[in-house]
Amino acid sequence: MPISKHTYKNTDITVVWQPSLCIHSGICFKGLPAVFDPRGRKPWIEMDKAGTEAIVAQVKQCPSGALSFFYNNDVEGEGKDVG
Repeated sequence: MPISKHTYKNTDITVVWQPSLCIHSGICFKGLPAVFDPRGRKPWIEMDKAGTEAIVAQVKQCPSGALSFFYNNDVEGEGKDVG
């Protein structure tokens, strides 16, 4: 059974990737390739490659909703799940 969610954290936020929702538009990679690189790099999201604000802005561009985020000071998945 495939994993339904993957999480990637820095000190401020957690990015959630839901592969089943991903339409592989490449918008994340085109917008912030240092962080989002699905071309075989593992992990494909490296949270230390850009600042939190830049990552948040890019996650908000995801057309399918496969990428979302929440602030780490919120209870896991509750509160301001923005994405």
